[in-house]
Amino acid sequence: MNKITLVFLIVCTQTIFGYTKITQTEKLAATCKVWGFLKYYHPTVASGKINWDEKLFEVLPKIEKAQTKEEFSVVIEKWIESLGEVPANTPVAVDPKTDYFNKNLNLEWTQKDKLFSKSLSQKLKFITENRFQGVNYYVNQEGKNVRLQFVNEPEYADFKWTDKNLRLLALFRFWNYIEYFFPYKYVMDQNWDEALMEILPHIDTPASEKEFLLAMREISIKLNDTHAGTTSPDMIKYLGGEKYIPFTAKFINDKAVIVAIANDSLAKIDDLKIGDIITKVGGSTVAQQLAELSKYMQGSNKAVATYLGGFIMFTGDTDDLEIEFIRDNVTSTKKIHRYPNEKIKRSPPKKTAKWEIMADNIGFVRMSKVPKEEVVKMMEELKGTQAIIFDARSRPINTDFLVSEYLNPERKPILRLLQQDLSYPGRYYFRNDMEECGKSNPDYYKGKVVVLVGSGTHSFGEQTVMSLQTAPNVTIVGTQTSGSDGPNYEFSIINGFESSFTSMGVFYPNKKETQRIGIVPDIKVIPTVLGAQQGKDEVFDRALLFVKTGK
Repeated sequence: MNKITLVFLIVCTQTIFGYTKITQTEKLAATCKVWGFLKYYHPTVASGKINWDEKLFEVLPKIEKAQTKEEFSVVIEKWIESLGEVPANTPVAVDPKTDYFNKNLNLEWTQKDKLFSKSLSQKLKFITENRFQGVNYYVNQEGKNVRLQFVNEPEYADFKWTDKNLRLLALFRFWNYIEYFFPYKYVMDQNWDEALMEILPHIDTPASEKEFLLAMREISIKLNDTHAGTTSPDMIKYLGGEKYIPFTAKFINDKAVIVAIANDSLAKIDDLKIGDIITKVGGSTVAQQLAELSKYMQGSNKAVATYLGGFIMFTGDTDDLEIEFIRDNVTSTKKIHRYPNEKIKRSPPKKTAKWEIMADNIGFVRMSKVPKEEVVKMMEELKGTQAIIFDARSRPINTDFLVSEYLNPERKPILRLLQQDLSYPGRYYFRNDMEECGKSNPDYYKGKVVVLVGSGTHSFGEQTVMSLQTAPNVTIVGTQTSGSDGPNYEFSIINGFESSFTSMGVFYPNKKETQRIGIVPDIKVIPTVLGAQQGKDEVFDRALLFVKTGK
């Protein structure tokens, strides 16, 4: 018998008799999924009758000893059996009037996971079909500002990163929060199961605290959600540092252009000037730096992640930093200083009007400055203009969509919300009530309405723009917005680890998506290096051109 034949027979024999070896990562990933499934589906667990964390800690040593699929399945089956019998509990019938959303619901793994025996899959299927229908002990929708909330989760005040059980618990909690309650799971770049397999080794057997902390950060970034990002006090030192540069840079075409000086005297020490183009930081190109930082920078799209990554790129704990830069077409290299934040003493922002009437009878509104109490006065002063440009590139003050009452002839729907169906975790439904704006107003504003947007148009800012979009004669000008629209739910995973994500889906009335896409400009403005060097507001300039020419 030759060697190849012998190996083939050994493999076949192991497979036939259920002795196929399985890896530690495969076992832990499957355990994470079963643990979360039982937490929200099994009546004993979901009702809070047992300490579910402790049950995880008890089963983990048995999981570690299991060497084959059959051994693993036996451990999990006994675990489930120890919870007691699942009574027949036929779920409430599907309401034909409810607009369900199933793109995030995926329980196929309970029947197809290669680690599960047939009998284990049958048990999981029975639990699914007779799932818990009461008030879940661990999650509800009774929050004040944000409906979704995770409750009754022990924080473990003495948590230390060296505690393997608590490291795994932290990951298992977070992974299952997303699996069942993140409305935008279906538009993430990476499959959520694959993300679990990728991150698990860094949580299970990290070589250092840094590896563990950055892994916790990285898996939250995989949500591709500007609202999402896990942080901890110790994590900050590995993501950047506590010393900063005294300037602000704008990132265009993988280059960083200095567009503002925070402190003139400090900038003079290093001969920093507005318009300098930084091409390398610490010996690496700006593009390389952004690529390395991307897995730790939250953002629904590249524009937002680049902005955040660009800020971290220049921070650190050392007193200086080497850069390569271009000035007057000459490339040079030098070291620049970094300072504690309190030493920079940034100049106060320039005072600007909340709104004004510019040349050619064009109104201009800075939405980040206008309180709702002044909307009536503002619109009364601007009603005779030929056009109004609303700048929504920074977060608007909560005007409650009052501006739209002056721009629309009638009430208009703005958006519809997607909410978790807690009777079937992983399933969602569109709420019947739509957010609306405007009112019956025959004397509505007849001029052009132009709205400026960019990566700083985020969350409520995007909803504000959606309300302005309902006007009869509106044009959106700018660049891609944040693409993270909906309530931002902030929660603690375990002691010392704070996280967040968009907890409710936001769609246009016709169900057109906004997550990651953001508000799509009618006129897209691509910023240029020259424009940044010259201090031009290219988005505003393009809007002004449109008002004057209609093009």
